[in-house]
Amino acid sequence: MKEIDKFPKSVKKAVRYIKQDASKEQLEEIRKLIDYAIELRSVRLD
Repeated sequence: MKEIDKFPKSVKKAVRYIKQDASKEQLEEIRKLIDYAIELRSVRLD
């Protein structure tokens, strides 16, 4: 079983999009959004 199989379908689709179709500008924006969401979630869990 692949690591990615543990995640929801939406995450799998996002990763596939990042690997195949995202431009460099989109990659930077996606990185910012994901980093922000992870930071918010981490703060809430503490």
